[in-house]
Amino acid sequence: MEDKPLEKIFSLEEIDYARFWGTNDKLLDFVRILFPKLKLIVRGEMLKAIGSSEEIEFFEGKLAAMMTYYEKFGRINENAIMQIMENGGSTPDAETNDEILVHGRDGLLVKARTPNQKRLIEAVKKNDMVFAIGPAGTGKTYTAVALAVRALKNKEIRRIILTRPAVEAGENLGFLPGDLRDKLDPYLQPLYDALRDMIPQQKLLGYWEDNTIEIAPLAFMRGRTLDNAFVILDEAQNATASQLKMFLTRMGKNAKFVITGDITQIDLPRHQTSGLVQATKILKGIDGIEVIELDNSDVVRHRLVTKIIRAYDRLGDELAAQKPEERIKETEEDKE
Repeated sequence: MEDKPLEKIFSLEEIDYARFWGTNDKLLDFVRILFPKLKLIVRGEMLKAIGSSEEIEFFEGKLAAMMTYYEKFGRINENAIMQIMENGGSTPDAETNDEILVHGRDGLLVKARTPNQKRLIEAVKKNDMVFAIGPAGTGKTYTAVALAVRALKNKEIRRIILTRPAVEAGENLGFLPGDLRDKLDPYLQPLYDALRDMIPQQKLLGYWEDNTIEIAPLAFMRGRTLDNAFVILDEAQNATASQLKMFLTRMGKNAKFVITGDITQIDLPRHQTSGLVQATKILKGIDGIEVIELDNSDVVRHRLVTKIIRAYDRLGDELAAQKPEERIKETEEDKE
């Protein structure tokens, strides 16, 4: 008399299971061919395996290796699955070199694209606090987020904390609809976008729910000690001197702080000093702190962005060269 088949349910909720199985469940069909003695039934994030205990145990090890591979490299294919089948359950390598920071979604390889971005990566390796200063589009925030995600995946830290000052750049925060979170989300969107490139959606949602990844306005940092964390302060040019001092003194044990900003885009009222400008002057040269400056040559957005930045730089130089009375006259004409 044959033993009654066993059933075991596996959850794929922490990965993007739709992309994991591929278009029209192509990889699921391939896995079924590799495990002919098992009946595999998929319902959304749940996978049910029906068969003998030996077959299910063997399948469980291979499935875990497949999911680890997908989580690490952001994709999986038939060749990778065959390597997993042949390697006793170990996860094969795929384009592993020191330049790749993160294997993002859909095979995206996140790595430094300019010499100054490489300098930023080296600075974070050697220092616990790094300032990354440069114009829009130079990859400051994106590179910092990639370094944080890599540190989390490598279990070097326990959590990622992303923050920025909620300073209004011409918009009125009070008139935006919704509660505080709804009002702040537009200011934090660049951080969300970078994370979505690098972490599968379901995994990212899990990180948000258990606060492994926390996104909060700068004011919420007061009174905290940030241990075992990779902390990024974005748009730091809009933090006042007292706010930035408060933030920098939150650093706890086993923490990395990266502060990014563009000192040409300060949205603070004229009577307030940018904490970023002040901090880079008074902290430069302290052991364990490094300041990396990026410039127009590091812009990795559309080619027009570089030209736009240069045009505004030329305008700034022209205004600086003008006599005070000429600048006053132009200001009065603008008002009219």
